[in-house]
Amino acid sequence: MKDKVVVITGSTSGIGKACAFAFGEAGAKVVISGRDAVKLKSTADELTQKGIICRAVQSDVSQEADAQNLISETIQQFGKLDILINNAGISMRALFQNLDLAVIKQVMDINFYGTVYATKYALPYILESKGSVIGISSIAGYRGLPGRTGYSASKFAMQGFLEALRTEVMHQGVHVMVACPGFTASNIRNTALNAQGNVQGESPRAEEKMMTAEEVATRILKATQKRQREVIMTTQGKLTVFLNKWLPGLTDKLVYNVMAKEKDSPFK
Repeated sequence: MKDKVVVITGSTSGIGKACAFAFGEAGAKVVISGRDAVKLKSTADELTQKGIICRAVQSDVSQEADAQNLISETIQQFGKLDILINNAGISMRALFQNLDLAVIKQVMDINFYGTVYATKYALPYILESKGSVIGISSIAGYRGLPGRTGYSASKFAMQGFLEALRTEVMHQGVHVMVACPGFTASNIRNTALNAQGNVQGESPRAEEKMMTAEEVATRILKATQKRQREVIMTTQGKLTVFLNKWLPGLTDKLVYNVMAKEKDSPFK
């Protein structure tokens, strides 16, 4: 990673922030982005204090112009781009029958189109460096989760997009990877949208029992160095993908039961 230039979207908290430290401490120059200017500056200061060379660019990657500017500022600052980590994301929790369709659009704009926009403008430079395009996905990208229709759709779309892209560039030396952390202790459930598009606030799951964002970032770093195709990080996640492929009817029941046990579950 020494002197590699890494762009990480949505990197002011959770997995994105942890990746900024993991890749930076491994020797990379890190470009962080996010919508909140205060959090962005705070994260940049923390990285600098650790001796990590970084650039902070305020951007909302669901807006094409912002994604283009993020890549332009990276090239202006460092002259190249080696790794793009598409991490910016938002979740939702509500039954589809009760859901305002604007919620699905917002989730798709950030999770899917944010990946498309950032990748579109980064790809010419990554082709040049024979670098990596990484998507931070979810088990919801392999198996639709009830109560999270919009989130599942966005992650399926991301993974389909990246799989197609991987095949397009397979003879050009570019590495494309999908990383699926499983349930990770972060603020994504706190900021998840409810049926009306409002932030739900309290997480419905026991965050203290989950994999930490730092552990996820370390695994993403190692998988990037090995140029792996995909990485599914939890036993629960691997089992879900396996069962959904071979015993889909059973998986329907198991997934429903798990989601129904969540605090304030929409199934109750």
